[in-house]
Amino acid sequence: MNYLETLIKMIKATEIIVAGKSTVYEKGLSEIEKQIESAKRKNKKLFFIGNGGSAGVALHMSADFQKSAEIRTQTFFDSPLMTCMSNDYGYEQSFSKPLEINADKNDILIAISSSGESKNILNAVAKAKELGCKVFTFSGFKKDNSLSVMGDINIYVPIEHYGIVESIHNLILQQIIDDIKEKENGE
Repeated sequence: MNYLETLIKMIKATEIIVAGKSTVYEKGLSEIEKQIESAKRKNKKLFFIGNGGSAGVALHMSADFQKSAEIRTQTFFDSPLMTCMSNDYGYEQSFSKPLEINADKNDILIAISSSGESKNILNAVAKAKELGCKVFTFSGFKKDNSLSVMGDINIYVPIEHYGIVESIHNLILQQIIDDIKEKENGE
């Protein structure tokens, strides 16, 4: 596999689904940016969740959204919190229980899962929706993965390759930050 060519091909093949309808990349990102900017104006929070490499993407993006876009963000990767929640409620509730405690209506959950089948991610999305949060999903692998239809906006990378999927998720989230900063700076 030519990694760079595959990465470029998959970026171009990435699907963004808004309100159940596939849309062009730029329009989909613009909608995400509008919703994040609205959340910022209303002093809402962005929650980032993921497992493994997706957890790394979630941590990185949470820090960048807070630092660069000056939006309140939160993750639940703190070792004592994660082990406590997993021990007391089961790993499948490791994100949904902290969301139940911390999330407010109209906050935004950004759920990242390469496979789109991680039970703790799926449970957290269901909990966020129950709480009245907006949900943006980032998935890959199989087109019919469970996560790919659960969000208000769903981003799907059509390849079964962790590195490519995670890289594209990171790239898209970084572009959103950069676009928001450019708008705020009048660029």
